[in-house]
Amino acid sequence: MTDRQLALQAWESLFRAQHELFAEMITDFDGADITQAEYDVLLTVVRSCDMTARLRDVTANMLISQPSVSRLVDRMVSRGLITKAADPEDGRGSLLTATEDGARTFRVLATSHGRSIAEKMSKLDADELATLLALTEKLRGL
Repeated sequence: MTDRQLALQAWESLFRAQHELFAEMITDFDGADITQAEYDVLLTVVRSCDMTARLRDVTANMLISQPSVSRLVDRMVSRGLITKAADPEDGRGSLLTATEDGARTFRVLATSHGRSIAEKMSKLDADELATLLALTEKLRGL
């Protein structure tokens, strides 16, 4: 097998594993107070210092387009999950801050979703998980 063939097979396997795991875990959001996309926004915001993140950082972590993220954020503001304010360091940017309700809603779902992730990832032992983390971080340039 050539290096190119191996790279293609590894990529396809990584992509399919991620897709299959995601499809299994999307049920974690059935009946939840927030959608998977809203959870992703809150994941970045709640984990940031003072539960505040720049809109551009949220957008960079999402797998949807910037206009879609902006519309999603506006819906979340209207639902009281986050607030949006001008970024004093970047006149064109915005700061997003989790509200108490948004942070609480996120944490409730994060608890059950975290259990689901741990269950799915338990097929790997600690050394394999550490290797997977190192490899994916390397691919991401971290």
